[in-house]
Amino acid sequence: MKKLAVFTLIILTSFILSACAADQTPEAPAAGVTTDLGGAEVRIAVEDAYPPFNYIDSDTNESIGWDYDAWREICDRINCTPVFVVAAWDGLFEALAAEEYDVAADGITILLERTDRVAFSNPYMNIGQVIMVRVDEKDITDQDALESMEDKVVGVQLGTTNEIVAMGVVGEERIRSYDTFDLPVIALMSGDVDAVIIDTVAAGGFMGENPGELKIVDQITSGELLGFALPHMSELIVPLNWAMQQMFADGTMDGLCVKWIGTKCDPTTD
Repeated sequence: MKKLAVFTLIILTSFILSACAADQTPEAPAAGVTTDLGGAEVRIAVEDAYPPFNYIDSDTNESIGWDYDAWREICDRINCTPVFVVAAWDGLFEALAAEEYDVAADGITILLERTDRVAFSNPYMNIGQVIMVRVDEKDITDQDALESMEDKVVGVQLGTTNEIVAMGVVGEERIRSYDTFDLPVIALMSGDVDAVIIDTVAAGGFMGENPGELKIVDQITSGELLGFALPHMSELIVPLNWAMQQMFADGTMDGLCVKWIGTKCDPTTD
């Protein structure tokens, strides 16, 4: 019952939104609604610590990832200029509500409890959460093993759905929360924590960036939907959703997901 209570809000939100995501057939915008922003700058908040969505390439020291490619394509379609701004996760929704940024692109799970502060685009991806450990870990083999070993510490990012799920799995006393998304993984590799609970896509990104050092031992949740977060009543929502529908319809979105994630995008929970 403890796990069910923790996951209820996440899963309920996914079911509500899956109907909206199921049909990505592009529709003409309503009369009087423009899909041409006239070259206006769009300030896009990213953390630059969340591979494969946004991170610093260790070879070139440049910011790259799915978010960068997706937003350049979106702006090509609605005639805007993307301006990427590195922003902290802590306080991000409050900053959006204050219109410090136009949109946040950081692999954000769409949750009902977040809608009092921000609005969301249509979903673009369906993910789950997994337990990731060091490749030489032999004791933590699945969720049950992690739960039973009370000396094992779990790393997560503060204020994320990963933290919510971890509380349901091991309890608050065994969690170590960090300010940025990459720090729990760095702590795992250095031995400061024994496991991390992390999104499936991000786990793959970190394993790709650190070959031979990390592995996934169990999946805990599935069917969580990601979307872009925006200020309430943002005029960007309609053209953004229109551009995303176009990208799904012509295969561009799937191409981006195959490039960065290795599989096509699935914005449904079916």
